[in-house]
Amino acid sequence: MSEKPRQKTAIVIGAGIGGTATAARLAHAGLAVTVLEKNDFTGGRCSLLTTASGYRFDQGPSLLLLPRLFHQTFAELGTSLEGEGVELRKCEPNYRIWFGDGASFEMSSDLARMKKEVEKWEGRDGWERYLGYLQEAHRHYELSVEHVLLKNFTSLASMLRPSFLRHLFELHPFESIWTRAGKYFWTERLRRVFTFGSMYMGMSPFDAPGTYSLLQYTELCEGIWYPVGGFHRVVEKLVEVGEREGVVYRLGRAVERIVLDGSRSRAVGVRLEGGEVMEADVVVNNSDLVYAYTHLLAPEPSDAGPTPYATSLAQRPASCSSISFYWGLSDRVPGLEAHNIFLADEYKESFDSIFKKHLIPDAPSFYVNVPSRVDASAAPEGKDSVVVLVPVGHLVDTPASAGTSNGETANGHAKGPDDDKAKDIQAVSQPSQPGIQPTTHQDWPAMIALARTTILATILARTGVDLAPLIIHEETNDPVTWKDKFNLDRGAILGLSHSFFNVLSFRPSTRARKGSPLLDGWAGSGGGILSRVAELLGDLGRGESGKIRGLYMVGASAHPGTGVPICLAGGRLVAEQVLGDLGMVVPWEEGKERKVGGKGGDGKAGLDGVERPMWLDSWTEWTSLLVLIGWGVMMAVLALWVR
Repeated sequence: MSEKPRQKTAIVIGAGIGGTATAARLAHAGLAVTVLEKNDFTGGRCSLLTTASGYRFDQGPSLLLLPRLFHQTFAELGTSLEGEGVELRKCEPNYRIWFGDGASFEMSSDLARMKKEVEKWEGRDGWERYLGYLQEAHRHYELSVEHVLLKNFTSLASMLRPSFLRHLFELHPFESIWTRAGKYFWTERLRRVFTFGSMYMGMSPFDAPGTYSLLQYTELCEGIWYPVGGFHRVVEKLVEVGEREGVVYRLGRAVERIVLDGSRSRAVGVRLEGGEVMEADVVVNNSDLVYAYTHLLAPEPSDAGPTPYATSLAQRPASCSSISFYWGLSDRVPGLEAHNIFLADEYKESFDSIFKKHLIPDAPSFYVNVPSRVDASAAPEGKDSVVVLVPVGHLVDTPASAGTSNGETANGHAKGPDDDKAKDIQAVSQPSQPGIQPTTHQDWPAMIALARTTILATILARTGVDLAPLIIHEETNDPVTWKDKFNLDRGAILGLSHSFFNVLSFRPSTRARKGSPLLDGWAGSGGGILSRVAELLGDLGRGESGKIRGLYMVGASAHPGTGVPICLAGGRLVAEQVLGDLGMVVPWEEGKERKVGGKGGDGKAGLDGVERPMWLDSWTEWTSLLVLIGWGVMMAVLALWVR
């Protein structure tokens, strides 16, 4: 009797969205999977804050975008969101966008409502331009999903795929979102309306590649959705699906080091804080990628410091951080929608303060979420829960732990400041340079004071809603909190930046990179664009010898990038890579043979048959063809005559 093959084992470090999705997929394919999480809860930034009095807050993401990738994930695990009991509610309108002059704009996926809003500011011609904008954003969306999000970029050669290169310029990666929006929207107001979404990528709209208008597209054409019970419901159900497949979750177990073999070319397991060593065939890292290369993969002894490659990663541009307020209110505030955006009057200057100077602007743009508006279970009856996210610069130095202005703390979060101190802080900010200049230790309690005062005053001035006397519960996350709680490098809530030289093959690969003394010796000292190109060229020559076998990276700073749906796509890529390396079957790819037959070539017939119409289906196209033929003949005759 032949011996049964040993079951392959995998360890996943971190129970964020990428880690839970990857774990479920690997277990579904037949691996024995263990997930190790330093916190006593799953989800990472996709987790909840709750109170004994019945308030619930989404600690991180609060709206579900690109629903296709969520449905795909559950379908490929043999289930569905609905089948797992996840109820998605559509938010309508998408947002209420508030301006300093008292006007507001209602963003909606309802065409009739949007037509009225667009024409109000840009006239009838503006509506036609809006439809042109949607068409371009649709191309960005479809091409990005097909050729970027669901494809791995393992080396520089991946960017040379003809299927990708032929669409490169259609994605407008060398123009900013702001530049592309300016083609379709001729008022400053609507350019702002259709570009603030770059904040989801942790980038300024003046720097974010034009490709990312796909975010506005999915909001406008697929809608914004909210999982009843909070965003963590999606993670919770992924955990349950994984556990049914055999995944073991060990919470409150921090990993101290990824264990490599003697040549540092293969991962063989992990060592936990406390000394326990766990072996595995595969290790998938879902902790912050820069943290992993800096700490979990640091050379022995532990005081040797980071490798040159880790130093290079830490010098790359990072996304922004945030000051996030979680307020439980004593009453309902009908003046606010579920999702509200308050845009700074000094729009560009406020983004420059955050992303170029790493400041907190005096008057920032910010996002206000009222989850109880769409899901009553988020707050006690007759009351509201409110989450305010203020984008701020990431940490620029090792800061002191965030304290509070009044000496009180709540679960490690800074509490509310007094207004006099906030006014003093605002007074020292120079008009020519909005925001507070970071000091050696960045005075985050002071910055929180300024943000809180400004937010409450702005909401009152623009909506007539005075939240200050209604706040009966308050917690705050700031860059220090994000760094300490989730090991986020520089407290950057969305990982590495998504500028062109930080995406595709330039983004850290899903297969862990092995350091190179030759390449990293000088590249690590600068981390600039030229060093990244040189690094990619060198790694192309090294091939598989430049990778750490058995170690994979999933999450915001690895390919394909940040955001919950993007990390779900990353989980799919990593799982397929692991299974391919192990010579195992990818179960969700089985039985996916395309049917080619019938009139439409899609396997359907009759009323459902899909037939591609002839290109030459109108007199204008026939005329165009004849003109082209005539022009070609004329040029040929002219060439012969010149001879």
